[in-house]
Amino acid sequence: MNATVQADFGASWYAGTAAGAFERPRLTFDIDVDVCVIGGGLAGLTAAREVARRGWSVALLEAKRVAWSASGRNCGFVMPGFGSDPRRMVERVGIDLAKALWQLSEAGVDYVRTTIRETGMAGVRPVSGWLDVSKADNGDELDAIAALLGQNFGADVETWTTERVRAALKSDFYFGAIHYPGAIHIDPLNYAYGLANAALAAGAAIFEETPAIAIDPAGVRKRITTPLGRVRAAHIVLAGSAHLGALAPRLAETVLPVTSYVAVTAPLGERLGAAISYKGAVTDTRVGDSQYRIIGDRLMWAGGVGTWPPSTRRAVSQFKSAIERTFPQLGAVDIEHAWSGVMGYSVHGMPQVGEVIPGLWLASAFGGHGLNTTAMAGDLIAGAITDGDDRWRLFLPYELVWAGGALGRAVHQVATWSRRGSENWAASLSRRREAARRAEAAQVRPEPAGPAHVAPAVPRQAAPPPLAPRQVAAPQLEPPQVAPGPLAPPEPAGREPTIADIASTQVPEVESLLGQVAERANRQKARRPGAQKGKTPRRTQGAAPNGPGTPPGGAPGRQARPAGPSGDPESPAVAKDPPATD
Repeated sequence: MNATVQADFGASWYAGTAAGAFERPRLTFDIDVDVCVIGGGLAGLTAAREVARRGWSVALLEAKRVAWSASGRNCGFVMPGFGSDPRRMVERVGIDLAKALWQLSEAGVDYVRTTIRETGMAGVRPVSGWLDVSKADNGDELDAIAALLGQNFGADVETWTTERVRAALKSDFYFGAIHYPGAIHIDPLNYAYGLANAALAAGAAIFEETPAIAIDPAGVRKRITTPLGRVRAAHIVLAGSAHLGALAPRLAETVLPVTSYVAVTAPLGERLGAAISYKGAVTDTRVGDSQYRIIGDRLMWAGGVGTWPPSTRRAVSQFKSAIERTFPQLGAVDIEHAWSGVMGYSVHGMPQVGEVIPGLWLASAFGGHGLNTTAMAGDLIAGAITDGDDRWRLFLPYELVWAGGALGRAVHQVATWSRRGSENWAASLSRRREAARRAEAAQVRPEPAGPAHVAPAVPRQAAPPPLAPRQVAAPQLEPPQVAPGPLAPPEPAGREPTIADIASTQVPEVESLLGQVAERANRQKARRPGAQKGKTPRRTQGAAPNGPGTPPGGAPGRQARPAGPSGDPESPAVAKDPPATD
């Protein structure tokens, strides 16, 4: 790839690792063809190839280089669906039409996979699988989406639990996911080159560095003017998306140009496999901020979407922080390649596919799901031109809507910031709730069983004089809390122990324990400041003085217990539950 071509592609990883250069001459003469395709991205290349395969003559005009923009700069995800949420599709067009549209998106994935296989494209390296991960704990929502796609649309999807996700992506940032096993990821630039070569092999003519500067769509034979030559054709396909500009200003105003960034890390070695064992494509946000895949021992990361995007340097800084935050086990990562690309979005998130006026066709606004929808659109339009296939009419409910110009870009950017903030808040809330659940589980987890606690032996005191039965209550004692001592003789079979029996064996131990408790209480009381001789305990600030019905330290209406000799409320003679000894 020479310096001029390299400048068109920038510092992308794909340009530096392309399987082979693709260069075509300028148009320097007038030609007459059945179909003229304007735009050498994936949609235009697919349309040109399919028209040529059906035996029609076709010329493709590209202002710069084939796939120089978003078609050759994206993250390489080939996955079913559109930029619009499938639930929104159902709300807008109904379940039957939404299902038919979804099946067209899956046909786009199949087209890419089949073309790679049939043409033997070099350097495309398809890898199966797409994992759409949630950073919020919203399993019910994922189940509902998977049910819609699987049961109503007939899609091949499955939900993954949090445990399964974290086994493949070692990050506490992730919860559940939807897995699309039929999706793939590829090298998009090598795919575009392979597609261009396949179009040439089918009989298409491709001219690079040949911008279309004017079109006249009136009449049966339409005219396209370029700097050095003219084209006459029965059909024109506009496949320039965000780069239509002055060629078709009213159509260009229905497309919102959105910039995104892609970066590739330096080699990460074994650290990468330890952090990410899933080899397919991964997305974890609805605003296109975190899309990544493994290429060799490197990590490719894409995001930073916006109509007013940050600089490449700032995007790289954001990517490094995102990678280190999501996978801290990777440590500090270095970025060796970083580049940007401009995608085209419609207001409703669906691609613009169809016939604008007789003989003038539009294939545009593929942002978000470009690789499958460009293949779908190119094939649909080629079939409509050559065979009268009218499936493109399924997109008629999605009109050409003015994108709002500069104000529309501002609104879209604010909406992107808002969605990003909402997602981050939901993700943070889910992580906090999970941490709280873990902490609660750790608190209630039973401690492992250990040796039973045995109270230290207490010296046995002399037996007191016999007590009247009315003066002794049978104590409720827990075996571990009573010091061991001589046991009473075994009871004869069939005889219940009497109160006297209990008293004769346990009262000495109880008295000993109560005596220790009383001594400990007296020592603690003696250490209190208010217990010093001649000093009265200070009343709490703000407390009301004692009055009728308000006993000292009590609530209104409660009576104080009569004081004992020490001035404290008198305690009952025998406690029901004697405290355990130290």
